[in-house]
Amino acid sequence: MTGHSPDIAALSATGLLARLASGKLAVLLVLALLVAVPPLFFPSGFYYRVGAIVWILAIATIGLNLLMGFAGQVSLGHAGFLGIGAYAVALLPSRYGVHGIVAMVIGAALSALIAWVAGRPILRLRGHYLAVATLGFGILISMVLTNEQWLTGGPDGMRVPRLVLFDWPVRGSDTWYWIGGGAMLIAAWLALNLVDSPTGRALRAIHDSEVAARVVGVDVARYKLAAFVISAVYASIAGSLLAFFDGHITPDTAGFLRSVELVTMVVIGGMGSVVGSVIGTLVIVVLPQTLTFLSDYKHIMVGAFIMLFMIFLRAGIVPSLVALVRRRG
Repeated sequence: MTGHSPDIAALSATGLLARLASGKLAVLLVLALLVAVPPLFFPSGFYYRVGAIVWILAIATIGLNLLMGFAGQVSLGHAGFLGIGAYAVALLPSRYGVHGIVAMVIGAALSALIAWVAGRPILRLRGHYLAVATLGFGILISMVLTNEQWLTGGPDGMRVPRLVLFDWPVRGSDTWYWIGGGAMLIAAWLALNLVDSPTGRALRAIHDSEVAARVVGVDVARYKLAAFVISAVYASIAGSLLAFFDGHITPDTAGFLRSVELVTMVVIGGMGSVVGSVIGTLVIVVLPQTLTFLSDYKHIMVGAFIMLFMIFLRAGIVPSLVALVRRRG
């Protein structure tokens, strides 16, 4: 037995953690604990509100990570799809009497259609040309939502009817915390299954080299478009949930700063990591709340923290930490 003791010692806690991190079940367990444990320490309802925002935006970040981290395509206008989903659940129930869930599905379908139509020419571009094209797309949607006042309420936005499930009006930050957390877990589970599928392997091949992927028979254009459409649906659903939660929406939901925020969440958490998408969202949403005591210097400190993350954790928080654990294991 003593001859095998070094091998047994090698199975340290850090090595075991690194091994578990690659499993779908372990990832979902980590995310479930991340949702379930914090409420045990929440001192007020405000923390439920912040948590609900984190889980809802994490859905959009997971979808964007599928596009950026796995397919290797940049999108600087992804908040446009967030806006489509948000305005779908505001307009359809209030003006046409459509149920909120049906309106959310219609918004997701509309986002998928727009992504399919717009993505076909846009995704032929590469590098900064693709970034500028997606930026223009996002600005276009934001301008429509701002200028078409007769439909969207203009810059002042519009009220969102409360979501009703089985004659039960969904209200309260604590309720939305669990709804957002559950929806995020479902989104993560679907993303993990996609990543492990032949489609996910094709996306990773495209990310590494479009030329090499094309040589081995991958239909690069079709898979890039599929990733764009899927990420648009994720963003649209997140926008719908965010609108239901807030009860009021404005064109800022689809604004450029929101798109930049989503990209920052992906990069900070780690591209190509589903858990990283959630952690990146958590950091970007919670960090400004924890620095409110700095008053006028809050935004400066947020920017400084983001710079430090990028300098010392270049691959993103989760991939960098996992790599560190594996080296020590």
